[in-house]
Amino acid sequence: MLEVRDITKIYNPGAVTERRLFQHFSLTVDEGQFVAIVGSNGSGKTSLLNIICGSIPIESGDVLVDGTSITKMKDYQRYATMGRVYQNPSAGTCPNLTMLENLSLADNKGKAFGLGRAVDRKRVEYYRAQLSSLGLGLEDHLDMRMGALSGGQRQAVALLMATMTPLRFLILDEHTAALDPKTADIIMELTDKVVREKKLTAMMVTHNLRYAVEYGDRMLMMNRGHVVLDRSGAEKQQTTMNDILEMFNRISFEKEVE
Repeated sequence: MLEVRDITKIYNPGAVTERRLFQHFSLTVDEGQFVAIVGSNGSGKTSLLNIICGSIPIESGDVLVDGTSITKMKDYQRYATMGRVYQNPSAGTCPNLTMLENLSLADNKGKAFGLGRAVDRKRVEYYRAQLSSLGLGLEDHLDMRMGALSGGQRQAVALLMATMTPLRFLILDEHTAALDPKTADIIMELTDKVVREKKLTAMMVTHNLRYAVEYGDRMLMMNRGHVVLDRSGAEKQQTTMNDILEMFNRISFEKEVE
């Protein structure tokens, strides 16, 4: 179980531009949940992910996994059990290295590095099998540089790399936002497949309301550091695009007129 407990986050404290985003904010995500998070810009969606991953500090509160605090752990320490896919397809991979070299780096996550070879040729067939599962025909191009792949191909490989080693939590930070609609749909189908097959606890920030409705078993809508909608199970399944769009537009309008 992942828990954000009583956190407060202030940007630019003491300055004219000070902004208090979270004030005694709490959220619990159960083991195995796939949570889709929506909200307008500045609602706190990405900040929440960054706090969970340890990318930004908090003024007070705690982040816990199974009741144990991870607040003082560095981000790279948290990534021992967390995988993250970013909005930019260029992030999360090394463009000047080949696909084989990128996969080898991901395969060695958490292991000790010595002076031996970085690429284990005995693992090549395993990498081919993993790439084949994506259905994009990348398994025969292991020697291609990552920078030569399309955005969708890179994002698919980044998703594979993020989940290659055993982990519990998958953090998806608008990972389809930079892709064209058709490619974004492919990446979402792959994401859903990976989450289900590996039985991961996943948190996905998205601006695509349709994805929030169609994928996952829990949906949150955030506004100014607060959860204004929380639906899961049967209640989420009964939620329609019109329901979410109406509420989203109402919140956006109220924000504009203030």
